[in-house]
Amino acid sequence: MGKVVFGRHPEAIEKAKIKIMQMIENFKQVITEIDEEMIRAWVKDLIIVKTFVGLKFQEAILKRVAAHTGKFYRTSDPEEEAKGIDGFIGDHPVSIKPKTYESKQMLPENIGVQIIYYYKVKDGINIFFDEF
Repeated sequence: MGKVVFGRHPEAIEKAKIKIMQMIENFKQVITEIDEEMIRAWVKDLIIVKTFVGLKFQEAILKRVAAHTGKFYRTSDPEEEAKGIDGFIGDHPVSIKPKTYESKQMLPENIGVQIIYYYKVKDGINIFFDEF
């Protein structure tokens, strides 16, 4: 298979190498500009804004899936959350993950509950799950 790609695009490796070298050079130039305040702002955004938004997504997804299945929902308590459970649809524990999580097979995490996948779109979120 590699021969076919290189046969049609013999410059592919060289082009990729050049792009990577450019990114590394850019990184070298900006790394010295990273300071405490920049890190603080990034952490604040990560912890406060993104976590808050993520939790709101979770509840909205639980509510929508419950309505679709005609079941009740509830968010998890801290003990359940520690096990990777984000909530329940009826009596079924579920974990809610972005669709990109599905392709990350190398992750060592084994949640052991049904996963509901979502991805953000311009005007909302799309949800994917197996029926209960």
